[in-house]
Amino acid sequence: MSPGRTVPDLGRPRRSRRRSSRPGARIVGLVLAAILVPFALVLTMAAPANAETCLLASAEKGCIVGTIRTEVDVVPDVVITVEGPNGFSETATTDDRGKWSVAITEPGDYTATLDETTLPKGTVVDGSATQEFSVTNLAQTAARTFGVRTGDYSEAVSFSDRVIRSIFSGIRLGLLLALASIGLSLIYGTTGLSNFAHAEQVTMGGMLGYLVVNQWGVNPWLGIVLVVIFCGFTGWAQDRGIWQPLRRRGLGLAQMMIVTIGLALALQYTYQYFIASDTVKILLEEPAPRALGPINYNTWDVMAMVISIVVIAAVGYALLRTRIGRATRAVSDNPALASASGIDVDKVIRLVWIAATALAGLSGVLYSLVIQHGMRWDSGLQILLLLFASVTLGGLGTAFGALVGSLIIGLVVELAPVAGAPGDLKYASALVILILLLMVRPQGILGRAERVG
Repeated sequence: MSPGRTVPDLGRPRRSRRRSSRPGARIVGLVLAAILVPFALVLTMAAPANAETCLLASAEKGCIVGTIRTEVDVVPDVVITVEGPNGFSETATTDDRGKWSVAITEPGDYTATLDETTLPKGTVVDGSATQEFSVTNLAQTAARTFGVRTGDYSEAVSFSDRVIRSIFSGIRLGLLLALASIGLSLIYGTTGLSNFAHAEQVTMGGMLGYLVVNQWGVNPWLGIVLVVIFCGFTGWAQDRGIWQPLRRRGLGLAQMMIVTIGLALALQYTYQYFIASDTVKILLEEPAPRALGPINYNTWDVMAMVISIVVIAAVGYALLRTRIGRATRAVSDNPALASASGIDVDKVIRLVWIAATALAGLSGVLYSLVIQHGMRWDSGLQILLLLFASVTLGGLGTAFGALVGSLIIGLVVELAPVAGAPGDLKYASALVILILLLMVRPQGILGRAERVG
């Protein structure tokens, strides 16, 4: 055998090719598992319920859109008539998500009229049923809102009743936030990484829940289980395809945080590509809302809260009483010492990612089930603000602190309108509370004080 054909000469290029193929394989795994696979499923959600639906405005075709909802839920099968220049007249009917839209081809003055006879029994228009407005740019979608309320609703509700209702809503919101924020806190505790894409897992859970339950007709309980399993799989895929390779390469936390921001943006615009400006909400047939004193609720409100409490209790038990829980706390306290004592740190971190994304998916599907406005493509931006406020308020890296912080943030957000906060400004009130508390206790409520410098 000639020197040019020796085994070492042939072995070197094979090892070189094998090394160079690994990064590419990981990137492919990231794209397929963390992004493309979920949205290949969500693609079936893009088909509108009404063939006349105007999905996207352009320079040649404009869209007039709206959503009809009461203080309780969305209202389907309501007829809206839009009239405009040159005898234009089109009629739209709200779909099962309360949404309607009309396509227009020229700017001008328009009138939208809600047919009050098509409203459900016991529902009335709060204000005028006719709106006049002008459209000057077809490329900008014109959104119109009609105030609709149930007949037994009264603006003269006493202040104490409003406070009690808001406390109930705040506890419900806080428990849903806790499911996601506990996972976010566990990721930070074990890896030191602030995951800006975590809220997009919540959005994914809500959207996939709508797909499985409303589009595929799966039983809601089975649908919840399937969504949680799938979201947990995306956590496994993310750690296997992105975070473990980056950890082994010694990438700094700042760079990894930037990767999470990029992943969050990629997920947001993927949502937007498939559902545009639509709102996704799981709609189920259920009995009329019940009342407990001043509190109005339905069966799924209670079930969502019970599920959240049971799951949070199970996570707490697992952290305190199981081997994997003790290993997780050991990795959170000192990864190097945990590794030296025989704990597989990578395995623990991967389990944390699976659990965190599964909890976020559960939070999302319950959120889409009980929160009136459901999920939009950019819902993660709003949810992320609340999640970071919760984990920072409770104490970074502490799961129980995330629970406490979430309940406080949920109560603050829902009580803010009672104190006079208009519209979505109530979400900013959570940051005010966060700033005030951190000025007094920088480590958060249950966080440990650390020496700086």
